[in-house]
Amino acid sequence: MESSLRKRLSLSFTLLVTVGSIIIKATAQTSTGTVPVASFIFGDSLVDSGNNNYIASLARANYAANGIDFPGGKATGRFCNGRHVPDIIGQTFGLPFVPAYLDPSTKGNAILKGVNYASGGSGILDDTGVTFIEVLTMDKQLTYFANTKNQLISMLGQSATDQLLADSLFSVTMGSNDYLNNYFLAVSPRRASLNPKQYQDVVINKYRDQLQKLYDLGARRIILPSVGPIGCIPYQLTVKFRQNGQCDPENSIIRDFNTAVKGLVQELNTKLGQPHFILVDAYSKVSDMISRKGAYGFTAVDSACCGAGGPYNGLLPCNPTASVCADRSKSLFWDPYHPTDAANVFLAQQFVDGSDGYPMNIRQLVHYQFV
Repeated sequence: MESSLRKRLSLSFTLLVTVGSIIIKATAQTSTGTVPVASFIFGDSLVDSGNNNYIASLARANYAANGIDFPGGKATGRFCNGRHVPDIIGQTFGLPFVPAYLDPSTKGNAILKGVNYASGGSGILDDTGVTFIEVLTMDKQLTYFANTKNQLISMLGQSATDQLLADSLFSVTMGSNDYLNNYFLAVSPRRASLNPKQYQDVVINKYRDQLQKLYDLGARRIILPSVGPIGCIPYQLTVKFRQNGQCDPENSIIRDFNTAVKGLVQELNTKLGQPHFILVDAYSKVSDMISRKGAYGFTAVDSACCGAGGPYNGLLPCNPTASVCADRSKSLFWDPYHPTDAANVFLAQQFVDGSDGYPMNIRQLVHYQFV
């Protein structure tokens, strides 16, 4: 009897150890660089998945017709008819849609595949987006990520957490609002005191510190999309009274900023001795979709599918009373500011497998063997 009991206890212990080993391997694989185990998303409304639903922000998308083409057909807080770019990139590598940090259910096992910290209207600078009353600045998003890391450590331990983060993808989609909702505002204290180059230096210096902090917190595969041609979005075409969809000349300031970010990527990678940061080219891809719209199946590249006001439907954001275009797959812009799901698919494909990533594309970053 005692011998039989010992055998059963021994078998139970063996099974427990085996199952525990499987769980640990599933959540903290060895650093093979072949499969991302999680996705951590930082940024603005281009990648917000609902954080602004939980703060006192004027920048919200938790109402129709946003989300009309997202699984379930309901608004989630994404500023899109469907998925944003990190959603699609995650799907490419077999990852689920990751939850918004401020969602009360984002805790425990829910954080093991990643977390989204992005906030519509936010930027690199703390004074970016103040017109929206409340946003999660990049500094605040980093603070929240540090909280997530502590939660992971309490669940997995330090070593397994470090491994999970090393095997995860990190994306930082920032910079658009530092121009659109800061420097380019009709009344901008920053523009009143700084020329474009001086302002660019302020933003880049702040960004450098933030990206270094992200690395120090454990990120090792970090994706930085360039800022798109915001002088071409329906809102800017409308308020700048552009004719025939001609983009605003302010795009030259954005191109200079993107060049500076590329230099920052090179600087950080040189300092770290390995290519932990990559720049993927949103600016060129969106510009190509505008200039060669037929090649992408688009018929509308200067007006919002869901919006209101002016010749480009670009003054008011998508809302329950706004008209929605009949075929979203033929529109580049969902609302006055953001791309459609269809456009995001093309962007994600370019970021993952395109030839213009610097110094490599996302798939190459995923497979890169760090030492």
